[in-house]
Amino acid sequence: MTQEAHVTQGPLTTEAGAPVADNQNSETAGVGGPMLIQDQLLLEKLAHFNRERIPERIVHARGAGAYGTFTVTADVTKYTRAKFLSEVGKQTETFLRFSTVAGNLGAADAVRDPRGFSLKFYTEEGNYDLVGNNTPVFFIKDAIKFPDFIHTQKRDPYTGSQEADNVWDFWGLSPESTHQVTWLFGDRGIPASYRHMDGFGSHTFQWNNEAGEVFWVKYHFKTDQGIKNLTAQEAELLAGKDPDSHQRDLREAIERGEFPSWTVQVQIMPAAEAAEYRFNPFDLTKVWPHEDYPPIEIGKLELNRNPENIFAEVEQAIFSPAHFVPGIGPSPDKMLQGRLFAYGDAHRYRVGINADHLPVNRPRATEARSHGRDGVMYDGRHKGAKNYEPNSFGGPFQTDRPLWAPAAVTGGTGNHAAPNHPEDNDFVQAGNLYRLMSEDEKARLIENLAGNIAGVSRDDIAERAIDNFRQADGDFGKRLEAAVQALRG
Repeated sequence: MTQEAHVTQGPLTTEAGAPVADNQNSETAGVGGPMLIQDQLLLEKLAHFNRERIPERIVHARGAGAYGTFTVTADVTKYTRAKFLSEVGKQTETFLRFSTVAGNLGAADAVRDPRGFSLKFYTEEGNYDLVGNNTPVFFIKDAIKFPDFIHTQKRDPYTGSQEADNVWDFWGLSPESTHQVTWLFGDRGIPASYRHMDGFGSHTFQWNNEAGEVFWVKYHFKTDQGIKNLTAQEAELLAGKDPDSHQRDLREAIERGEFPSWTVQVQIMPAAEAAEYRFNPFDLTKVWPHEDYPPIEIGKLELNRNPENIFAEVEQAIFSPAHFVPGIGPSPDKMLQGRLFAYGDAHRYRVGINADHLPVNRPRATEARSHGRDGVMYDGRHKGAKNYEPNSFGGPFQTDRPLWAPAAVTGGTGNHAAPNHPEDNDFVQAGNLYRLMSEDEKARLIENLAGNIAGVSRDDIAERAIDNFRQADGDFGKRLEAAVQALRG
């Protein structure tokens, strides 16, 4: 008996066959509130997505890493009670993993792709992970769309290749991606090395101080080596000649004693200003203009030690945005909210339930005390200690003080879009970025985009993609349309 083809027409359903009412917006506690665990479509999609590949990471598979130190250079105690930020001059050991997003473990480094910038602080209050990129924005604003987006960047299940149709069909139908795509196809789309690019926390996070005051923050890591990028032609040659170019550059620079460093800055928004800000400050597709919230220098990050074993320390390193410490917490950013679940779930599947016990992942300035036991790689470290709480045998106990401040929510549950602010728009910041570019930068951006869009098989996909850039800036769209038409004939 031959197997029947899977039905692809008709209503979208869950894996159990139930119809999906809304695949665009995850369910939240009121408009702008945190996501709900009862949104089983979201959990099903993220959990299924995390298990689609073994054993390498589904995204950010290709990576390099190094140890270093973070040094506080400014007093920020009026904003946060995090102990590792408590005094000028204080140093914290770190581990930073760089990566490309779409390529597999054997892919080349010198490709047009965002770069992961995942930083682990080994603080005295536990590990704090800041999982970001080399861009301050992202392609989408809701985690429920993340599996769909990555499916367009990975190999097509029929052809086995990345398909321009899939990439531009999704981006064209997702106008919020216009800002990030403009970044990606601009000059900074292919960094010359990991040392010569900036890093960003990308998301908005919460800081809270000893008095209980709340602030929203964005992290910036400005390279002290200067920005250096590759043109598309330079990258093509380098990727073929030396697929390991970025990993090799980082390792050899540290071996020579040329320790790369970044100046760490934050933008700080008092929590009370968020509701009335001109656009949604928790929208990952937008930046906070510096004239509104000027970046403030808070520290220096230096990488000064290479890992001794790539598999043990780079491939088995795990990062989760859910790893907070007292004084730092999440925001209602719907991409961040989804990642709070998805990253930990991916690592428990890929590395194992006891991945936090591995040397690169376990706390170094304090001791982990939990009631977790057994599972793959469990080493019996707890011996005869009780594995429940509360207990009367001297076991670890709760502190009764949350790591972050509570956020007020209102309204009914439902699949809500993000709250609308006066200047919320998918195209304004992409247009602003285009207009900041020099004429040469614009020409290269148009050339890079046109060469990629011209590869689609259908005119309507190309036209829809071009229209997003036209809405960002009329000149942008006009020049791109002409360039694509010239290539497509």
